Amino acid sequence: MAITSGLFRTKSVEQSIRDTDEPDSKLRKDLTARDLTIFGVAVVIGAGIFTLTARTAGTVAGPSVSLAFVFAAIACGLTALCYAEFASTVPVAGSAYTFAYATFGEIIAWIIGWDLILEFALAVSVVAKGWSQYLGEVLGSKPPVLELGSITFDWGAVLIIAIVGVLLATGTKLSSRVSAVAVAIKLGVIALVLVVGATYFKPSNLTPYIPPAQPTEHADGLRQSLFSFLTGSGGTSYGWYGLLAAASLVFFAFVGFDVVATAAEETRNPQRDVPRGIFGALAIVTVLYVGVSLVLTGMVPYTELASGNATLATAFALHGATWVKSIISIGAIAGLSTVVMVMYMGQTRVLFAMARDGLLPRGLAHTGSKGTPVRLTVLVGVICALLAGFVDFGTLEEMVNIGTLAAFVLVAIGVPILRRTRPDLKRGFRVPLVPLVPILAALACLWLMLNLSIETWLRFVIWMALGTVLYFAYGRKHSLLGKQPQPDDRTPSPVR
Repeated sequence: MAITSGLFRTKSVEQSIRDTDEPDSKLRKDLTARDLTIFGVAVVIGAGIFTLTARTAGTVAGPSVSLAFVFAAIACGLTALCYAEFASTVPVAGSAYTFAYATFGEIIAWIIGWDLILEFALAVSVVAKGWSQYLGEVLGSKPPVLELGSITFDWGAVLIIAIVGVLLATGTKLSSRVSAVAVAIKLGVIALVLVVGATYFKPSNLTPYIPPAQPTEHADGLRQSLFSFLTGSGGTSYGWYGLLAAASLVFFAFVGFDVVATAAEETRNPQRDVPRGIFGALAIVTVLYVGVSLVLTGMVPYTELASGNATLATAFALHGATWVKSIISIGAIAGLSTVVMVMYMGQTRVLFAMARDGLLPRGLAHTGSKGTPVRLTVLVGVICALLAGFVDFGTLEEMVNIGTLAAFVLVAIGVPILRRTRPDLKRGFRVPLVPLVPILAALACLWLMLNLSIETWLRFVIWMALGTVLYFAYGRKHSLLGKQPQPDDRTPSPVR
């Protein structure tokens, strides 16, 4: 039976599924495994493949950056297994928030939902600003910004958010079709880069594959990582330590696959299609990341990429192929467009689930004639547009990483808990070797969190504290679960 009193009252899986049939807040089931795979590839492959790979190779890992991507993919895959089981068992919008509500209770669900709000809002805004910069390169002009006295307005970032908002309000299926076109463009650009880059490939550039370790200065004070602060350790570039550090860095190139789980409620056959979508996307992006990193480090010696501003275009410029830069910019625009779209969708779905549960105003959970939460879509668009248009984020980008990893940890821990508390539930996918795999997934994510700066941790704690205050001021009083005693939900109920 669901626990219905106190801070840790849980919402049963059956109740969550019943709520999806409410006429006023019903999402349309239009998506297939192919759509979810496209969404996954759309959100994971952004401009990072053109920038992060080169910088990490040049300053941290050398040619072994390709192996770092493999290590990161393994860590990410462990977490993906946990997401796949939850999404196939609880095919409801909200992703980690909904999973936490069924396992840890309302207060933890609220905290992780509040965490996801931060993750998605910042991700949409930060990526939109990156899209704006690449737009300026394609147009052959300065970044599309306006100087309003002492205020800088990034109209390019606002433009992409507005376009994406209209598409999402119109319908998820249409958004998927647009994503498919954008994904095809950026995959075409990546294929071109691989083919052209292979003509400059020299195996000797991959030697030594793991360069000798070199000491490097690390940031002091609040800018140093929590791990460095706790251990008093320094850092090294290259070598095995550099390889492991690189895996921590490039892990964030995979962040976003969890958004696929937020679309479970809009999937025709979530038990089958959500796991396929998650794993299909991960497999595709892993092959592409490893392929690009191998070609890149085979084109030029890694020492030529040691500049902090090195990108994939740098390697081509060293060979005189400057025309590739324009092609890469087009691919980056297509890539970032889909990242903004899928992150935007994830934000609205998490807020939608929280509003439907009464933890946020219920009116926000209303769906329009297209079966989409139009009110939330507009609200999220306005907030993200203001952030992207007027705010210079700087180091706030790391907040996306810590928010994502915190959600990953809870999802991983939640798998064995729900296995023990609800062994009777139908699971379309089951994580193998429980509890070993979830434990490894949680430990991998915690390790990555320790490598984030103290400054990021402090900001995260402050954001969580604000969320806790909001929960006690509003959420707890208006929670639908808290208002009504729930029946014994172990009675059979159709699980779609």
